Amino acid sequence: MIMNKTMHLAEAALLGALLALHSSPTRAGEPSPAAFRWNDLNDKSIELREGNRPVLVYNHGMMLQSGVPKNYTRSSYLHPIYGLDGEVLTDDFPKDHYHHRGLFWAWPHVQIGTNQYDLWMMQGVEQRFVRWLEREVQPQSALLSVENGWFVGERKVMRERARILVHPATEKGQAIDVTLEWTPLQEPIILRGAEDKRYGGLTLRYAPRTNTVITTPLGNENKDLAMTRLEWADLTAQFTNAPQPSGIAVMIRPDHPDFPPMWLTRHYGALCVGWPGIVSRTLTPNQNVECRYRIWIHKGAVDRDTLRKEYQAFISSPPNRIPKINSKKQ
Repeated sequence: MIMNKTMHLAEAALLGALLALHSSPTRAGEPSPAAFRWNDLNDKSIELREGNRPVLVYNHGMMLQSGVPKNYTRSSYLHPIYGLDGEVLTDDFPKDHYHHRGLFWAWPHVQIGTNQYDLWMMQGVEQRFVRWLEREVQPQSALLSVENGWFVGERKVMRERARILVHPATEKGQAIDVTLEWTPLQEPIILRGAEDKRYGGLTLRYAPRTNTVITTPLGNENKDLAMTRLEWADLTAQFTNAPQPSGIAVMIRPDHPDFPPMWLTRHYGALCVGWPGIVSRTLTPNQNVECRYRIWIHKGAVDRDTLRKEYQAFISSPPNRIPKINSKKQ
């Protein structure tokens, strides 16, 4: 009898300890973060989920939508990016700009030797997947690194590496750090933005929505901005199937080339970081150029002070660096 009673007490104590461990917060007042996981949706796209909620999809295969001309086939971009309520925040193949593709990076003027190409419109040069570098999940982050190439026909002219670091969602937002690196392989490559608007570089195309508000360090912008130097910009709106307004801010680290670069903002639904703008930038072989950004997804409308605080948190955090891979494979 005494032994059985002792065993029951021990079992109860163990059960209580397990329940307490399961329900204990990681920090005061904050629940344990939901587990990240990467899923292969198909042979072209990989999805990140945090618990049961979708976060983003990276498209590494060649994508084309039904009814769209074949010359708009592309790869190497993020879409969809989801809000904290599961709403889709980005667009792909929009009818007004078939070449827009979620979160992407491209230039309208790519010069190699005396030849001119257009990566923005996929004319003569295109991005293609080469290999995965990292694919990890940890309690406080999810990580995806990929190596792409810029191809002219079958000739690879540029090595491109992208590193996507996703932080756990909070009650108000979720940070995604994106670092991009480019290295010409055989000869210099000259990049230049559009002559009139200076777009060309990191671009975010937003999904259909209503009540669009664009906020920058200058304040709330009622008109589109062109050729304006900014550290960050945010677009907030009422997106389809969302219970409240939401949005995404794009932020740039101070170590970015020509910081702060020129921007183009569009109320129809685009934020464009225009680097290097209309002044040509020559990238030389075996010399890496890195650009670091944060994509901050948020729930609800946000004001300029909140965005400033989030930007300060970003630039105070450790930089998201491309891993140094010792490999002769180009």
